[in-house]
Amino acid sequence: MGNFDGDSETVFEQSYATTNGNGKLPNGNGVADLSGPEKQELLRKFSAPAYTEIRTRRSQPKPANDAQSPSSINYHPEKKSISNGHASILDQESKPNQAEGKLSPELEHFQKTSFEEVPLHTACLTYLGFYLLMILGYINQLLFVPKVATEKGRDGYVALYDAFESFYSRYVYRRIKDCWNRPICSVPGDELTLKDRVTDDYGWSFKFTGTETRCLNLGSYNYLGFAAATGQCADDSEESVRNSGLAYCSSRCELGDNEQLQELEALTARYFGVEDAIVFGMGFATNALNLPSLLGPNSLVISDEKNHASIILGLRLSGATTKVFKHNNMRDLERVLRQGVCYGNPKKGGQPWDKVMILVEGIFSMEGSIVRLPEVIALKKKYKAYLYLDEAHSVGAMGSRGRGVTDYFNVDPKEVDILMGTFTKSFGSAGGYLAGSKKLIDFLRTNSHAHCYAASISPPIAQQILTSMKTIMGEDGTDIGRKKIHQLARNTRYFRRRLAQLGVITYGHEDSPVVPMLVYLFSKIGAVVRTLTTRHIAAVGAGFPATPIMEGRIRFCLSAAHTKEQLDFALEAIDEIADDLGLKYSRKPRDPNPVIY
Repeated sequence: MGNFDGDSETVFEQSYATTNGNGKLPNGNGVADLSGPEKQELLRKFSAPAYTEIRTRRSQPKPANDAQSPSSINYHPEKKSISNGHASILDQESKPNQAEGKLSPELEHFQKTSFEEVPLHTACLTYLGFYLLMILGYINQLLFVPKVATEKGRDGYVALYDAFESFYSRYVYRRIKDCWNRPICSVPGDELTLKDRVTDDYGWSFKFTGTETRCLNLGSYNYLGFAAATGQCADDSEESVRNSGLAYCSSRCELGDNEQLQELEALTARYFGVEDAIVFGMGFATNALNLPSLLGPNSLVISDEKNHASIILGLRLSGATTKVFKHNNMRDLERVLRQGVCYGNPKKGGQPWDKVMILVEGIFSMEGSIVRLPEVIALKKKYKAYLYLDEAHSVGAMGSRGRGVTDYFNVDPKEVDILMGTFTKSFGSAGGYLAGSKKLIDFLRTNSHAHCYAASISPPIAQQILTSMKTIMGEDGTDIGRKKIHQLARNTRYFRRRLAQLGVITYGHEDSPVVPMLVYLFSKIGAVVRTLTTRHIAAVGAGFPATPIMEGRIRFCLSAAHTKEQLDFALEAIDEIADDLGLKYSRKPRDPNPVIY
């Protein structure tokens, strides 16, 4: 529900931070540093209710063990020179992002994954607050005419918009609409530049102020820091534009095939250790456009309940029968598998299914959890099913070699029938891939809608992937890729452990760079996102319907481009905001010892 990369989810659009008339950030953290007239003008500009500034209170001095880290004192997004996504890679070795293998997969999962339950009073307040918003919305709808277009002359036609969906977007989502859909005007590296906007009509419309805000970027899927305007990737992509142009304007089956894409497919297959691979010009749409080609009406799909919306769309288009199992619950997965195999297709009198497929993700983007791959593979073999693994968030971000969850668990990638992923995150580019056996890929070259009809990847986009992938593999003659992988692993563990010390509730696996921090109440999503932005930190909020009603959260995405200074700067702000807004819900014991970076 909002990332900065413009992938399948809404793009980060509205900025809310204090700026002066020249578009520069004031020194410090808010309007308190401005002069009289300048301060009054700024307060007038952001006087709309949706933008009422939430100032972070600084009342009592913190105890010594909670004092801000020395490394965060001198860091500020405005003070730091723009690095376009390049962070200094530490030379010392760190623990690789790899499953230890000392315990059974089940025990290691429960030891490293956290889904702490919400306190009862918080759950009650969350439901109460949400339904209060709904009641106020219905009253508003009765008393005031909404400033939206209405359908006319549609008698006899099905409505274009669901009634509840329209109501929800107008009267609930609109109240914190400024926290999503915020445009940026820079590379989404370790920092980014937001375009400032304001609303004068309570979120119905927005207008640009002409100013910009430089922020620490904790919302983009730039896991390995390859999203940069300078460096080898940028240079090679620029050279590719000069030599081959911007686009082929044709599908792979017509005029869009070329040696560059064939090289990319061969490199992708070698990267994952499989026989063959096929690449596409879109990211998450790879799921929606290829699942119908792989499945049929007499297919059974067993899908994790937390799978991405693109997977759900692809399954609906395929016509296959879909059964859902509880998130990462192997006992429930086996129960659904056993029933499906034993009872067959009820629509055909119990005849056996043509195909049974388990469909899971590597890292679940809203939960921050990692699939229990060894156990899923064991069940796949036991019930003779196929396994489709979506590695959109895990490829590059997991494993000692950055090759995803198969690398993380040291599993033979050929044990997975279909490997899917995107190039939009760890590779800093666009597009997606499917990898597996040569027989599978040959079938897709003939039957995939995306391969036959969609435009092929443009030359600079393909070159960005080639250069970044070769860097990760070390084929560029350097160890930059290995250092990036280790830096991301270090940043992830440090950030997650520090958050645990603060007392906030986070979801997911300790090695996952996707870090959801639970705020629960719908109103607190807006409060946290707005307050973080005043502190020059850009983060993403997520709420219903992307999450359950009572599990509103702030989702932090870490990058190898982040430095310890930047993480400490963010953690200090999060600590103060959590105190002010009452976000320290965790009842787990806190480790009093300093977290070593």
